[in-house]
Amino acid sequence: MGRNFWLFAIGRFISQLGWAVQEVALPLYVLDKTHSGAMMSLFVLADVIPSLIFMPFAGVIGDRYNRKTLMVGLDLLRGVLLFGVITFDLLDIYELLAVQVVMAIMGTFFGAATGAMFPDLVEERELERANSVVSSFSIVARLVGPALGGVIYAIGGIRLALLINAVSFFGSGLFEAFIRYEWKTRQLESIRQVIEDIREGITFLRSSRYLMVLMSFALFMNALGQPFGMVLMPYAFREVLKFSSRQFGLLQSAFMGGMLLGNLLIAVKLKNPGRLFFKALAFNGAMMLVFIALISPYTNLSKWAAFFTLAGVAILWGASNAIINVPLNAKIQRAIPTELRGRVFSALALLINISAPVGLAVVGTLMKIFEAWEISLALWLLMSAVVAHYYFRHREVLLNGSTHI
Repeated sequence: MGRNFWLFAIGRFISQLGWAVQEVALPLYVLDKTHSGAMMSLFVLADVIPSLIFMPFAGVIGDRYNRKTLMVGLDLLRGVLLFGVITFDLLDIYELLAVQVVMAIMGTFFGAATGAMFPDLVEERELERANSVVSSFSIVARLVGPALGGVIYAIGGIRLALLINAVSFFGSGLFEAFIRYEWKTRQLESIRQVIEDIREGITFLRSSRYLMVLMSFALFMNALGQPFGMVLMPYAFREVLKFSSRQFGLLQSAFMGGMLLGNLLIAVKLKNPGRLFFKALAFNGAMMLVFIALISPYTNLSKWAAFFTLAGVAILWGASNAIINVPLNAKIQRAIPTELRGRVFSALALLINISAPVGLAVVGTLMKIFEAWEISLALWLLMSAVVAHYYFRHREVLLNGSTHI
């Protein structure tokens, strides 16, 4: 897939590994210092809210300025910021909260630039394979990083964790600096152009039936899938099936391992994974039904039998998720011209970040009234209805990948 792709992929892996270490160490430090769940929530909001505010502007900047320069510069700046935090001992909780906000803003601009740049680094026919490789690296970082973060925090506390993340940003920037990437476009001359660029991205999105089909499908499935994965599954594992924290962690790892397996299959074996899209969705739905049956009062397996069954389900579930998501992402990347990619991607990310909390809030309210298996079954029915609608109305778009349909 070429030198540029591998420089990008390895650079991203290094920074993601360092970030995974900090993501584990920072909550531990905050809880050790404050013993407050409310303060933890504040740190989460300090990461989410700035991203939502700056996302549309980040997309415009990613389309107007050199993406490679933004990518390398923001990695180095984040490294400098963390070195500054360590050097000047800015480790008070509220100082770190301010750092979290600044890191979130820089991460938003970094994500817009790299997301728009990535499809230009490989040929169109290699996009599925390239996405699967980058996703595999990300999964490895998420598997190794948390365990590494816990050990590093135990050895050297928050200082060592921040130092490792800072070094990872410099290492990532070093690899990215060698990418050959030319980008010429008009730079911003006034604030008014920002609004015009955002409007242009939204207009392009609305004018493309192909993109509207892909993105609306992704939004519907994300709005229904996020509450299931982030609320119902953890609740069912801990409160319904009474799994230990170790069993809970192993099930999470099994799912990530399945995703890694699915991405490796796409990278090595499957030449056209997009043709399996609806088959993977059907298989995914079957795994969800097994989960619903196991947490319902109508199945009486022992705790360990349920655990081993769900471990197998999690691996298959993760693999089918990869076979669904990688081709869908590649289709969206192909459909957007490079000069508009930053702002259109940012608009999509903004819609996803808004739609997911709505689903989370609804499910959180319903859990006070209904059992977890009943809500899970309702979500399965809604997702099945969405899949059936897109299968009968838009099958050619989701299977073919031609922007001219």
